[in-house]
Amino acid sequence: MADAANYEEWTEAALEHDQASGAARWKLMDQSSRFDFVSIRTRLDHLRHLRAQHDDRGLLFALNEGIHGNMGGMGTGLLYAKAKFGTKRVIADYVEEIALALEHLASSKVDTVSFEEKLDFFHRANHCFGRSALMLSGSGSLVYFHVGVVKALHERGLLPDIISGSSGGALVGSVACASTDEELNEWFDPSRHLGKARPETLLGALLSHVRPQRMRTEDVWEILERFLPDYTFQEAFERTGRHMNVSVAPAESLQKHRLLNADTSPNVFMREAVLASAAFPGFFDPVVLMARDDKGERQAYHGSRKWVDGSLRDDLPAKRLARLYGVNHYIVSQANPYIIPFIDEKKTEMGTYGLLKRGLISSARTWVNTGVAVMEGPLSKMPEIKRMSNTLLAVINQTYVGDINITPSQKLHNPLKSLAWRTYDEIAELVEQGERATWPQLERIRIQTRISRVLDSILRRYEDLHIELHNKPRQKRKSTPASRRVKAT
Repeated sequence: MADAANYEEWTEAALEHDQASGAARWKLMDQSSRFDFVSIRTRLDHLRHLRAQHDDRGLLFALNEGIHGNMGGMGTGLLYAKAKFGTKRVIADYVEEIALALEHLASSKVDTVSFEEKLDFFHRANHCFGRSALMLSGSGSLVYFHVGVVKALHERGLLPDIISGSSGGALVGSVACASTDEELNEWFDPSRHLGKARPETLLGALLSHVRPQRMRTEDVWEILERFLPDYTFQEAFERTGRHMNVSVAPAESLQKHRLLNADTSPNVFMREAVLASAAFPGFFDPVVLMARDDKGERQAYHGSRKWVDGSLRDDLPAKRLARLYGVNHYIVSQANPYIIPFIDEKKTEMGTYGLLKRGLISSARTWVNTGVAVMEGPLSKMPEIKRMSNTLLAVINQTYVGDINITPSQKLHNPLKSLAWRTYDEIAELVEQGERATWPQLERIRIQTRISRVLDSILRRYEDLHIELHNKPRQKRKSTPASRRVKAT
């Protein structure tokens, strides 16, 4: 698997590994203490029987009982830790059967259920099942790891339509949400990114590690001008159908951090939003956001207020995404160089190690919060110290993982290079690392997002058809010839 040149080769090697390790046999057996396999098998057989008997109303009733991503515990990460590729066959088959049943009911061949009843059912099913989102963490110059993650997801048709990002993650997510598929394919090429040449001498190489060339605000802006068109959040969404959410934190006190997107701030320009989200205090100047006014002119957003790095307050805005879009499943690309040393995805969910680690982290967090609370009086007399303590608390109290976590294999990175230029070779290497780190998670992502992707596709078709049917009487009154109407469409 380590020598695989692409995902297809990796998959072939992973399946061979499962055969050799016995995991392939484990996948074929229903039995497991990790989930309610009896319930899943029973429901799978029932759905298959209803579809085979063409009992469409019975199928609708069975699906109405509930479509859940974690039915019987089948979504737990432990079920994807045994094998290198995939999980229990009964889980994959059950998810696929639900997807096929949904497509079957959505078909025009099913005429025993009215269009209105179908539309109502698909809306409720989509609301109950929830949606998936990709959250890209703050990353500094490890931003190219995110590029590799997005590339791997996009190439397999698994890139969610809802993306959030802060700092470097905001840049990658915004480009992904503002670019068409063809433009994204060009952007994934590492040679298109701005970098520095590798030092030619040994002394130059040593100096690049000790005193790397730090990026300036002008450099970040140059990257934005090159790759991110000057769109507002609303314009980008209308162009691609992807929702981008950028976290920004206030530079002044008495202000709250914000999540900028096409719903909460549709007229804000994405370039300034990304620049603000990447403005790490002490290294980059705070940024005034810009927005389009009612006349289409560019103006300052909320006056002269300035904003800084969003990862300091809300690196992974899970709660806000849940409220805005009904998201309940989170794919996280975590490339924050100060966070990834403390994340070990293989051990976070299992065993004594995981319990002890979570307990120690929780205890340390509680003690720090208690200490700051006790010192609140003295700190109030020192505004700068209080601001720093509030920022520290915001960083400590955040959650930096999701349901599926993708992290670099290398946990320790040179902190001096966190905000420095990368060489072209380093950029290519980081993009490849992002791809390779994503490959082991792709099958899990495919299975766990299969139903939501089908529901989204069906709802788009049905809502378009609903609009067409709703407007049909009005169209009949038009005198425009049919040939011209088709051409205009």
